[in-house]
Amino acid sequence: MKTLKDYEFWFVVGSQFLYGPEVLDTVAKRAQEMADKMNATGLLPCKIVYKTTVKTPEEATDTVKAANFDGRCAGVITWCHTFSPSKMWLNGLKLLQKPYLHFATQYNESIPDKGIDMDFMNLNQAAHGDREHGFIAARLRMPRKIIAGYWKDKTVVGRIGDWMRVAVGVDVSRNLKVMRFGDNMRNVAVTEGDKVGVQEKLCWQVNTWPVGKLVEYIDAVTDAEVDALMKEYKKLYTFNTKNIDSVRYQAKEEIAMKKMLDAEGCMAFTNTFEDLYGMEQLPGLASQRLMAQGYGYGGEGDWKVSAMTAVVKAMGEGKKGGTAFMEDYTYELAKGKEYSLGAHMLEVCPSLAAAKPKIEVHPLGIGGKADPARLVFEGHPGDAIVLSLVDMGGRYRLVCQDIKVVKPIYKMPNLPVARVMWQAMPNLTTGVECWIQAGGAHHTVLTFDVSAEQMADWARIMGIEFVHITKDTTPESLEKELFLADLAWKLR
Repeated sequence: MKTLKDYEFWFVVGSQFLYGPEVLDTVAKRAQEMADKMNATGLLPCKIVYKTTVKTPEEATDTVKAANFDGRCAGVITWCHTFSPSKMWLNGLKLLQKPYLHFATQYNESIPDKGIDMDFMNLNQAAHGDREHGFIAARLRMPRKIIAGYWKDKTVVGRIGDWMRVAVGVDVSRNLKVMRFGDNMRNVAVTEGDKVGVQEKLCWQVNTWPVGKLVEYIDAVTDAEVDALMKEYKKLYTFNTKNIDSVRYQAKEEIAMKKMLDAEGCMAFTNTFEDLYGMEQLPGLASQRLMAQGYGYGGEGDWKVSAMTAVVKAMGEGKKGGTAFMEDYTYELAKGKEYSLGAHMLEVCPSLAAAKPKIEVHPLGIGGKADPARLVFEGHPGDAIVLSLVDMGGRYRLVCQDIKVVKPIYKMPNLPVARVMWQAMPNLTTGVECWIQAGGAHHTVLTFDVSAEQMADWARIMGIEFVHITKDTTPESLEKELFLADLAWKLR
């Protein structure tokens, strides 16, 4: 599984031969300095690598081709230090397959009052060059991110870092494999979808492995492997059960599923309580543990939310808020304290936990198997988003809603699952109306680590619709937005 440190971003600067070799030498030195100093801020999750100063159409095209086929390159950042005629970029940009950031900046922060002369003007034409460069991408209708500001400004560098995470999410998506243990839950609409269509659009490879194969892996797990994992459990969690055999079986499931996932190069998986043939328990603790390690998960065979969980987890690597598979369960509708209660039968990632999770064993009530072990905890408070990717028939829509997670207002001592409580924007009832209007599913990805802006950037690069429900959204405004979006997407 690749990490953020395995990626780099190519810094490609624009100029031309008009200014002479001395100016071009200065441009190259400054570009290298800028890359080095931005890397040194600690605000970038990946390294910026200055590659070249483009001065001809051939250089632009060759650089793009090299970026496309370099596995470490997750994206291209361009900046025009001087005036770079935009036609020289046209063929190269048409071939670009990596995420693209246009960084509109300049080397100097201020205009030197006495130092500004024609030599200075000829060397420092970023305001001129970036507008020329930006036109050709606009003409090509290219999906791109534009960030303007001074390159030493920490806020600006931080925004570049946020976009880097988006580009990594694009690479993860383009290489993502999802392992389905059995099919999805019977007669459920939202967990269905066009697997060929999603591979064409988002590059996800979604395939099924028989539960019987997983059982073979489970049966092959040794006591020594289980003992080692139990020691890890005891370090990380509080045991609130005497049913150690149930916990040990979950450890066997975790070890077995991880071996299968890694053997096939899969970063996400699904299962369903309707297909547990040969298994003793539905994976609960096992699924939670795998999510904590960065794997995506979807309940009831929901491969779309499983894949999205994996993508968002990769984008949020190193952050401390957490990302998890989530499901809306029930509402608090009392006036003045309206909230959603999110949970699932078993599988909520412990990255959301406010305190040390407890391992407990309780009956499940469905599936007809032994009582499964699971992690029980409350989610921590804070601002977050929930995401739902839905198949609209011929296109995909990513629904995003801003939420404010709170400490649960009830203790709920008889609810033996992880639970998260939040206020949906703009408020619970309006938020529910808007969510349903947009077709958002009951399964979601909840994340504190990735912003709505980042998810909008990801959707733009992947070429899918993005719907954002905010504190200012109304059902009327959303209805108009969705109507216009339907028209626009039919024309694509």
